Amino acid sequence: MSLKLPDSGAEVLADGRRMVPSAERNAGPILEVLQGLGLHGRMLEIASGAGLHAARMAGPLGLTWQPTDVEPQNFTSIRAWAATSDAEILAPMVLDATQAGWATRMGPWDAILLVNLLHLIPAAAAATLLAELPVALAPGGTACLYGPFLRDGQATSPGDAAFDASLRAQDPAIGYKDLAWVQERLAGAGMSFETVEMPANNLMLILRKSNS
Repeated sequence: MSLKLPDSGAEVLADGRRMVPSAERNAGPILEVLQGLGLHGRMLEIASGAGLHAARMAGPLGLTWQPTDVEPQNFTSIRAWAATSDAEILAPMVLDATQAGWATRMGPWDAILLVNLLHLIPAAAAATLLAELPVALAPGGTACLYGPFLRDGQATSPGDAAFDASLRAQDPAIGYKDLAWVQERLAGAGMSFETVEMPANNLMLILRKSNS
């Protein structure tokens, strides 16, 4: 099922890049947070979509960036965006991070980035993804999850409530996940948990794996 989202029908440039307005808006604030985390080494981006974030962030962060997506048709845009950057952006790979076992096959990574996905997948799929994150991280690694969340079961703005309702109307299995629910999924996994308030009522969840 293809969801109708605010960015549906994004403009495609002559070189194959998709211009996704939400990715353009959030790239700066996300990069600012990531720059304060002291990241190094290899970054795995889950659900890269159009590929704009890799092009905007890999260079300033000095990371080797691995874009992935469940949809190979996104690879044309990912490659086109990568071509605009001098950073080390690797060829995109197919990854369905909602399937158990991927972390053992692909890990470990120094850093993982996930932007605007949890609210677009069912709770069971999100739970699998969250369970895999600690396995995919190297000791001392950091995972960063950005997007909208419920707080104590409630949306934090009328716009969020309307968007969550529109998602559930299209597919009752999806929708915003509660922040406490995400924390519960990660409890006992040897991860520290920090939340950073972001523009437009979004959050950045910063998960750090212990060195031991």
